[in-house]
Amino acid sequence: MNLLLGTGVIAGIVAGVVALIVLIIVIWAISARNRFVQMENQYEEAFHNIDIYLKKRYDLIPNLVETVKGYAAHESGTLERVVEARNKAQNASSPAEKIEANAELSQSIRNFNMVMERYPELKANANFIDLQNQLKAIESELANVRKYYNATIKQFNTKIRTFPASIIAKSMKLEKQPYFEIDDPVERQNVKVQF
Repeated sequence: MNLLLGTGVIAGIVAGVVALIVLIIVIWAISARNRFVQMENQYEEAFHNIDIYLKKRYDLIPNLVETVKGYAAHESGTLERVVEARNKAQNASSPAEKIEANAELSQSIRNFNMVMERYPELKANANFIDLQNQLKAIESELANVRKYYNATIKQFNTKIRTFPASIIAKSMKLEKQPYFEIDDPVERQNVKVQF
């Protein structure tokens, strides 16, 4: 009888330990899943913040183009490329498409800025200066929200690939998300300063 009682106590302890382990695993799995949901919401919010500044940029570009047209009518090809790149970026739907389209838009804006540098009378126009300052401010804010987006993506991409959280990520069918990166190799080079 004592042997049966001792065996029952041991079986009860083992069952309790197993139940505790299962409970810990279930709580961890729920916590990991909830953390992934939070991280997804965080990077989606960051991407939507980028959208806000891109919208401001899209709205400003036609005004800037119209102001420059009077001074640089023969540069219409460059101006048209800016508008085309703007429209393409504005109509992109997925994050990957938006990233690619906005890289093209950034390049066309750089080309546009080179055109504007050729016209000193344009640089003296108060309306143009105001629009250019607005564009610079938007570009600065856009750079900041891109950095924040990339930080949230780094955190998310690391988490979905880290064991044991990767098990939950696979069950949720989570995939690595793209960064907002510089596509132009010229921008990655050191700035050359000459006096």
